[in-house]
Amino acid sequence: MSPDDYCQQKTAQSGSSFYYSFLFLPPERRRAITALYAFCREVDDTVDECTDQGVARIKLAWWRNEISSMYKGTPGHPVTQALHRHVSAYGLEQEHLQAIIDGMEMDLDQTRYLDFAALQKYCWRVASVVGILSASIFGVTNPQTLKYAEKLGLAFQLTNIIRDVGEDARKGRIYLPVSELQQFDVKAAEILNARHSDKFERLMQFQAERAQRLYDEAFALLPKEDRRAQRPGLMMAAIYRTVLDEIERDGFKVLTQRTSLTPIRKLWLAWKTYVRN
Repeated sequence: MSPDDYCQQKTAQSGSSFYYSFLFLPPERRRAITALYAFCREVDDTVDECTDQGVARIKLAWWRNEISSMYKGTPGHPVTQALHRHVSAYGLEQEHLQAIIDGMEMDLDQTRYLDFAALQKYCWRVASVVGILSASIFGVTNPQTLKYAEKLGLAFQLTNIIRDVGEDARKGRIYLPVSELQQFDVKAAEILNARHSDKFERLMQFQAERAQRLYDEAFALLPKEDRRAQRPGLMMAAIYRTVLDEIERDGFKVLTQRTSLTPIRKLWLAWKTYVRN
């Protein structure tokens, strides 16, 4: 199996909404974004699928060294071998890839975030940086496009947090800021024990409104000259925002269920956004 085939398989198996937007890219950019996404999946799985935190830390340290080796021209893993060919072409910075690993390590160090500023630091590492790297692969002529990508990545991650509240709680994690739980008088124990209430709905409405606002702010930052190149990100946004709308319409039943769209619907949303833009 070639490095590109390995990355393709890793990406397709994830079932992520991102996969559907990759299908519309030219072959070389598609290979680059697939390799980037495969890297994200590898380091994310290191934390999520490893029950021993000590082993997870060792694996993340290995990935840090592997990224350094890649930038020295000696990649050893199929993902870094595939990604290495695109580093110079798209200006992918080592500090951004290392920041993603930093974000994954935060999941080993803490399960709560005091306020939104603390959560935003985590989101920058695991999502905004990915947005910047992805936008670079899609094509950037105006530096402001990277600001759009950074904010869009934050909107994506907040959508993930809203969607996965129950799933994360079952792993002992609550990404909703402590200060906002207190603001809406929702106890951590209620979330950990999947107790839905009117107070919880108001808390989640607050979260959803902030995410929706960030989508609008991100779109406003996207320069016209880069809109065509950035269509994959807009496709992802259409899918993610539809998920958020579905969650909202369903009354934020995220403690006991995980909202998702069918592959056909994801593909339709991606195609519709591609045509419109």
